[in-house]
Amino acid sequence: MFIENIKKEDVNLLECRAFNGEIIVVDSPKKLNEATEYLQNQSYIGFDAEARPRFVKGSKRHISLLQFATDNKAFLIRIDILGLQKNIVNIFENKQITKVGLGLTDDMRSLKKMKRFNPASFVDLQEYTKEFGIKDNSLRKITAIVLGFRISKSQRLSNWENDKYTNAQKRYAATDAWVCYEIYTKLNFTN
Repeated sequence: MFIENIKKEDVNLLECRAFNGEIIVVDSPKKLNEATEYLQNQSYIGFDAEARPRFVKGSKRHISLLQFATDNKAFLIRIDILGLQKNIVNIFENKQITKVGLGLTDDMRSLKKMKRFNPASFVDLQEYTKEFGIKDNSLRKITAIVLGFRISKSQRLSNWENDKYTNAQKRYAATDAWVCYEIYTKLNFTN
């Protein structure tokens, strides 16, 4: 059903798409309560995390931003401002909500250093897509193979601890979580 691999040149020929739903930057306790209330009612959500880039060898990765997305709504949760609050941990531990991301091992390790929790119902697309014969494991290539478009990674090395995010940062962060949601949807709920 899906090809195993795709060349970078072939990815670059595809239409570039980005999340075009509602993006909510969560930087206050009130917004966090609203976001987690919405997320608690989803059966599955796309997930990603961003850290401020470190250009010094051996420096530790400190997550600044958590992204959760559905097909039309993305929450960018500023844990650099709010910390890793209990209502976020409740989502991480909720077995009824599937959290779909990519390369989750490092993210979970970093988050567990902030607060202890038992992650439940996480799906790592790097492993999950192997069941569908896909050997490429970058988000950009999996997106191209499964969804047939490319995503931009131009904001990857942004400063995720800026006071305000640019529109490009917000769109990039929302897109990464959203494509995880869309890939999982396509793999599981379409013929």
